[in-house]
Amino acid sequence: MQRTGPDPNAEARRHGTSPAPVDPAIEALVKDIIGKVADKWTMLVLEALQENGTLRFTQLGKAVAGISQKMLTQTVRKMEEDGLIKRTVHPVVPPHVDYALTPLGDGLSQAFCGVWIWAEKHYEEIQRARQNFASTQGQARGS
Repeated sequence: MQRTGPDPNAEARRHGTSPAPVDPAIEALVKDIIGKVADKWTMLVLEALQENGTLRFTQLGKAVAGISQKMLTQTVRKMEEDGLIKRTVHPVVPPHVDYALTPLGDGLSQAFCGVWIWAEKHYEEIQRARQNFASTQGQARGS
């Protein structure tokens, strides 16, 4: 595994200094956000809104292939609660509801864009590692 540089925490321990204390409130927030956005539906809704801008509920459902109406409803409510998307209800008959990323949601979408870039860059390496692992597991079972 190639490392891009020394791990600051490991270096701090090696030199006898400890890293700055982590604010427990920030740590809890990070764990909560990761838990909420790590599910595939939230990530796909973020991606759909990032790529398409404001979408109506049915358009959003089509953009996120495979999501049920119930799961889409739950996902957008959770995202709205966290301030990631804005839900706008237009007072017409039938009701017209739009969803768009907030600046907060846009920032999160940009942060996760790095994961896509990383995956694209390391795709072949990961595929080789998975193939090697599968072949060693097959050999170990065959012994």
